[in-house]
This record gives sequence, structure tokens and C-alpha cells, in this order.
Amino acid sequence: MTTQPPPYGNQPAYGHQPPPPPPTAPPGFGPPPPQYAYAPTPPQPAAAGPEFMAVDRRNSIVVDAEGVAFELNGVSADFPWQEIRSVHYKASPSGKDLMMAVVHLDGRFYECVVEAKPRTQLGQWFAQLAAVLGYYRPMG
Repeated sequence: MTTQPPPYGNQPAYGHQPPPPPPTAPPGFGPPPPQYAYAPTPPQPAAAGPEFMAVDRRNSIVVDAEGVAFELNGVSADFPWQEIRSVHYKASPSGKDLMMAVVHLDGRFYECVVEAKPRTQLGQWFAQLAAVLGYYRPMG
């Protein structure tokens, strides 16, 4: 009859062994106590308010509760209200386009031009813009 030699030192014998116990975390690690548990809040929708949008084949201007957004030939730029010093708009010399400029707090300015088709659309855009910008950026 053959017997197996005893294991060396404190080493367990080879073969089917139970898995080792999971390591314990040092103090201060692990999940926080229930009173400090973090529960992420879902994103809240922006406050409802008036919106303005002007779009043509290549460009767009959006003014809403978050700020002003331009898209020029597929490249977009967003300007949150807290980063905007002022917003200016006018008709192009031809009277066919809405020209808008956003002046950043540091003095840089950004422009976008959107074609009004039909031309009568430009007057409607001016009326809407005055109301929307007055809501978000009241004078005084």
C-alpha cells in the first residue's frame, strides 16, 4: 500500500482544494456606510422656456434655455448663457440672410449666417428672436 508524502511546511496538498477566502479590505475601504451612500440623480431636463431655431441647407442657429448654438457646414459650437457677454443679429446687406454674432466673455466673437427662404421668413425670425433673447437676456 502506498501513502502520499506529507505536505511541506504549511502548504496544502495538491488536488481539489477549496478556494481561498476573499481578501478583506483595509479600514476605510469598501462601500460607504448607508448614510453616506451616493445615489446618482438622473439628468434633469432644461427649464422650459421659449426657443428659436433658424435652419437652411448648411447652417443653423438655435437659442434656448441652455444658450446659443451654431452649426456651420456640419461643425457645431455651443455657447452657454454664463459664457455669453452679448448676442447681436441683423439682416445681411442683400436682405436674404439672418446674421448672428455671439460675443464671449473674453471678447472673442463667433458668427453664423442662415439664409431665409422665403425672404419673408426673415421678418418672422426677427420677431421671434427679439422675444426669445428678451426672455433669456433682459435689457438692464
